[in-house]
Amino acid sequence: MDFDYSPKVKTLRRRLKNFMGDHITPRIQQHHNEIKAGIFPVSFMEDLKELAKSEGLWNLFLPHLKEDEVGTRLSNLDYAPLAEIMGRVQWSPEVFNCNAPDTGNMEILHMFGTEAQKKHWLTPLLDGKIRSAFAMTEPDVSSSDATNIQTVMRRDKNDYVINGRKWFISNAAHPNCKIMIVMGKTDPNNENIHRQQSMILVPMDTAGVTVERNITIMNHHSPEGHCEITFKDVRVPITNILGGEGDGFMMAQTRLGPGRIHHCMRSIGQSELALDLMVERAQERKAFGKYLHQHGAVSEWIAHSRMEIDQARLLVLKTADMIDKVGAKGARKEISMIKAIIPKMQTTIADRAMQTFGAMGISPDTPLADIWTWGRALRYADGPDEVHLRSIARMEIKKAQEKQGFTLPYLTLPLRS
Repeated sequence: MDFDYSPKVKTLRRRLKNFMGDHITPRIQQHHNEIKAGIFPVSFMEDLKELAKSEGLWNLFLPHLKEDEVGTRLSNLDYAPLAEIMGRVQWSPEVFNCNAPDTGNMEILHMFGTEAQKKHWLTPLLDGKIRSAFAMTEPDVSSSDATNIQTVMRRDKNDYVINGRKWFISNAAHPNCKIMIVMGKTDPNNENIHRQQSMILVPMDTAGVTVERNITIMNHHSPEGHCEITFKDVRVPITNILGGEGDGFMMAQTRLGPGRIHHCMRSIGQSELALDLMVERAQERKAFGKYLHQHGAVSEWIAHSRMEIDQARLLVLKTADMIDKVGAKGARKEISMIKAIIPKMQTTIADRAMQTFGAMGISPDTPLADIWTWGRALRYADGPDEVHLRSIARMEIKKAQEKQGFTLPYLTLPLRS
């Protein structure tokens, strides 16, 4: 495995770092002030998006673009270090049109959309003109098992009629969110439980769609939203289905593979930022006559954080490389591994950094509380830790069963006296 950055990626990393330093970091305070004042989208976002597009820092995530589609056509392995840089400022991916859930929705439309669906929805998403949402999670069932979904999509002549309730639907409160990909059951009685679900395109302004509330996360308000949405007799034409009836579960797995790894890439960037802040604070603050980094506990926090980030990054790069070579299905164990490891790592490192800062660490004067909050939320997003751990264990058990008897000689060796 060779994880050295290609010349193209080295150039993009340098340009992206310069862009972040010149145009994004100086606006962090302005972004905070405008959000606090109720200005959303923030006043400078569209200007920054046009600037990023003009500098070739646009649609970095999508490797299979057509010639007439604007983007860099990077592999997952090439995209990983760039997503890490963007992850240091939580709102910055939108500047480069690399923000979730739009990235996953664009991939689904790119892979499974009809030409009419692509023209109507994918093109404006690729151009950054609109935003989108992905509606799968439901409050009344364990949505980590997608076969539990209760939203019903009933065929009525040339329409589908949708009834159900979703929540924690990211982006649904964004004023530019124009389209949702909604997952529900078109064939709830199918004996194959993985062929009951379908995905249908539902414009946000469709009659019967109601955004009930924007749910806070750990009392943290996100202006783009993690919304609860009800669907009451929502009627859309049958041409709005993605793929075909019964393809929903398969498409969800296809979509979530790259999405999970993108989250992990950005999390590494946020963890690096937390470590940078911890190291800086440890060098400037004294307690009991010594700088904080001269105290054994803080010194160990710094060392453990560096080791954990570098270990996690290597596993993410390995997973990205596997997705490029064998696809998300072939890398499903590695995807589950990073998805279980990295959010917990992020909260651990953020917690150490907050402790190093003292009371300031839980105030809005640093980004540490936000970094911790988002890391905690990621332990649910795209599947809770327990689901991924269960998947890893099942794959390990299966592998052991396939080579049963191989370890038996080691169990029968005589003990040394």
